[in-house]
Amino acid sequence: MNFLFAILFGYLVGSIPSALIAAKKYNIDIRKHGSGNIGGTNAFRVLGKKAGFIVTLADMAKGAIPTWIMLSYGGETGEIIAVVTGISAILGHSFSMFVNFKGGKSVATSAGVMLVLNPIGLIIGLSMFFILLFTTKYVSLSSMLAAVTVVFFIWFIEDSLLIQIITVLFAAFIILRHHTNIKRLIQGKETKVFQKKK
Repeated sequence: MNFLFAILFGYLVGSIPSALIAAKKYNIDIRKHGSGNIGGTNAFRVLGKKAGFIVTLADMAKGAIPTWIMLSYGGETGEIIAVVTGISAILGHSFSMFVNFKGGKSVATSAGVMLVLNPIGLIIGLSMFFILLFTTKYVSLSSMLAAVTVVFFIWFIEDSLLIQIITVLFAAFIILRHHTNIKRLIQGKETKVFQKKK
């Protein structure tokens, strides 16, 4: 399986702006509302629970589907090429060619990739995310801490060194993408879940 094809395939699928497409049904440019982000959280806030849920599932699928295809048909290099595809999908979501190379924070897309590479890791991450979301009401903080939790557990439950390393990179990227949220958390200005942005 050609690695260049995997990179392009993953990136193109990841670049599909799910929230932007969903918002068109409401005649809304989601980039001009809420946080201005085209990820699932802003879709929940601006478009409502149903649309937000659909956008989140679509963003997960952008990571899961191309990664699964490459893992299934990549032959002897299946795991490596699946990881490359997953990374490309995540980068596509965050730097979409269809949105002037801007995008979301890749939490849902990373979760989709993890669903294929290590489903148990995803279950652990989702469990921690919802526990933290329920207690803190901060999506950003819950996402970052859940990503770190996945890293910790993956090093115990995953035999593949490649997947262990890539999970660390996923978590680091998610934290990096949340740098503005980190500033707002420190300043006490971060928006809580379903709270309208001031």
